[in-house]
Amino acid sequence: MSTAGAGIWQPYEDDPVLTPAMTEGHQATPADEIGRLRRYLEAVVDDRRGGPVHTAVAFNAAYFGYEPGGEGYGNGAFDIDTFPTLTLGDETPALPVGALVRIETGSDPLYAEIVYKEGRHLRVSHDADVPAWVSGAPADAEGPGMRQGSSSPVRRELLVPDLTVFGPALQLPEAKLKRFRARQKWLDKDGHVVVDARYTSVSEAELDDTVAFVHHLLTRQRESLLSPLVPVSIVQLAGGSEEEWLREALTGLLDTVRYALRTSEALRSWGHYALARTRIASGLRHDGALGEADLYALTGSVERAATPASRRRHGLQGSRTAYTAIGPWLRDLAGAGPLLTGVEYAVSVCRANLAVADFVRGDTDNGLRVGSGVRITLDDDFENGGIWRSRHPGADEADGSDPLVPAGRGWRDTLSPCATPATEIPECAADVEEAPVAPLADQALTDETIGLQNYLRITDSELCWQTPLRLAHLMEDYLPLTPMVCDTLRLLGTEALPVRLELGHPGGTLDISDEVQEVTLDLTGETGVLRGIQWPIDFFPGLRIYVQWPRGGTVFRLSTAELEDPVEVDGQLISHHYDPQVLTRDGAPGGSRDGDSSDGLDTRRLVLRAVRRLGRLTPDGHALLDRAALPRGVYAMTPAAHQITALERAVGELLDERHLYAATGSRGADGQPHHPAREGEAPIPLIGYAPDPMVLPRPGAGGHGPMQATGVEHFVHGFLRRLPAGWTPTDAQRAAYREHCRRVGKADGWELPHGYTFVTAHSRRR
Repeated sequence: MSTAGAGIWQPYEDDPVLTPAMTEGHQATPADEIGRLRRYLEAVVDDRRGGPVHTAVAFNAAYFGYEPGGEGYGNGAFDIDTFPTLTLGDETPALPVGALVRIETGSDPLYAEIVYKEGRHLRVSHDADVPAWVSGAPADAEGPGMRQGSSSPVRRELLVPDLTVFGPALQLPEAKLKRFRARQKWLDKDGHVVVDARYTSVSEAELDDTVAFVHHLLTRQRESLLSPLVPVSIVQLAGGSEEEWLREALTGLLDTVRYALRTSEALRSWGHYALARTRIASGLRHDGALGEADLYALTGSVERAATPASRRRHGLQGSRTAYTAIGPWLRDLAGAGPLLTGVEYAVSVCRANLAVADFVRGDTDNGLRVGSGVRITLDDDFENGGIWRSRHPGADEADGSDPLVPAGRGWRDTLSPCATPATEIPECAADVEEAPVAPLADQALTDETIGLQNYLRITDSELCWQTPLRLAHLMEDYLPLTPMVCDTLRLLGTEALPVRLELGHPGGTLDISDEVQEVTLDLTGETGVLRGIQWPIDFFPGLRIYVQWPRGGTVFRLSTAELEDPVEVDGQLISHHYDPQVLTRDGAPGGSRDGDSSDGLDTRRLVLRAVRRLGRLTPDGHALLDRAALPRGVYAMTPAAHQITALERAVGELLDERHLYAATGSRGADGQPHHPAREGEAPIPLIGYAPDPMVLPRPGAGGHGPMQATGVEHFVHGFLRRLPAGWTPTDAQRAAYREHCRRVGKADGWELPHGYTFVTAHSRRR
């Protein structure tokens, strides 16, 4: 296939398709750069028989210069002898999708790219109706509720290699490949490699595909990553060779690549895998195996798996739950064998899962099939091609959770068989209106009552709640847990264990090292806490944290939520949902992540501190303090005359500048202040603090946004370009390439490869 004249990037001929802006993620990338990348990736998917192309594979194509039309990576920047080695049935360090590998054959090795993988907890299984414990099982699972107990678990995995990606020069004849499959010594009968993958920890096995791939690039595939022969080096894109810069840049690039795939009108995505819509449509038009009729039968089979066969003579039907694995179901179809070999297996699995997902989206009420009463949900998206759960009666599980988000109920049910029914609670606290300001005596809050946790969702599969960060949490690197979590985890019989923390902070500053952390779950206290949390630098007291905990698991997912419009409170720019009570109390002057002290504060700030920290709080963050209590609140003792003078002057200035306001309340017979003043009670002066958030327009929302990228000058890094036949590079270009190699880490430089020149860095206007 030729891309000439089609506006599609051609490696080593056009400017690199990956740009520095993409290292910040898709939100920071201009639309024209996204469009150029998307057109190229669509051509890659089309060249690879319509897919599926995983996000990691798509990154490889753009970074290493995959050339549609037959050459693939044939002109790429690889020392193929450095690739990890695979042998059918052997134990090997776990490899992610996107890994470039060498499959040993005893004679000519096979060079390939891993384009798909799935779990195989059941080593020999041809039954689509799998045991419940397999669905959602961790890497070290051995049976219902049973785990290996090893710090380096081993999981059997099926890897699908694409043996065509390095072009004709490294591709073995089809007849020889058929002999390999027939002997099942190097490849299995379907042309796949089944291995025992060893992980350094259970948490490593649970990493998102892209996180695992970034780690692989920086370790086992590092030599290829840092080769100066790539179209544009990650060192150039990241702006340096520091490890964290490289990691952050790779993470941003993968985010941009995934966004380009998911927003393509020519592609459909199943998880990280993208397929051409034309390929999906042609499969549905096919009258034979895996055509429309078979996929329709698959959706019916998933539903019928839990439907009672007949009614009982007396009483109600008992409940029934079934788990259907896509891979074994497809293998059981007559005539499907040829469509389940090589890369075609990955295509068929993704098409089948999309068919069931479309059925759930279009023919059910959030997974509940009205006619049959069966609820269908995705329970595991990795094991055996994906496992779907069907339950009758399904109405008792209609908890509002997304039926297409893997829930892992099968495994968890073996840990907690007596799970309680779901309890409906509002899904997101951000959707609940804030309470209006109420009378001080009725609604005032103390330190013991502010910042309480609120449950958002309680189901048999997960527990979600929100809690504001307190100053102590930030200073001491911990987060209290809800008692419901601790009550469950204490059943493990341990007081402390390592757990995985995943942190999301959309629109904020988040280092790559903050995203996935190993922390300690401490169950010694009344509620339990997560200790050793590395809080991001822009987290502040009052920031709302939304916590998700899959029941029975050792993973906690924390995230923040962006405000629709940022606000400014006392000069502090806030872009995320926050608790105004905690912000008032813990954000007072003298409180910081470096300490909590009034030492060195001037009188004005001491007054502000006293009102915010000692005043009684209303739900919207107002603080009201009895004026008579202010002097002792500021000085912690009866002040001297000169201190009273300085205090009154500071109060007057703060009132004039509207940092504080005066109010009138009353004092009851019990000595408690009230606001508004109550009839029959003695009036008293109050001094108050009001946060008064000022809404700010988002950048670009008004007339002062950033200029659009179109028509502006942009920088292009130096890159290799293929020369026409008979042409040779100049001495200046050879020298420029050697200097380029030194900048990206090759100290003694490299010579230009034959047939190429080097285009030095330059600016260009689009």
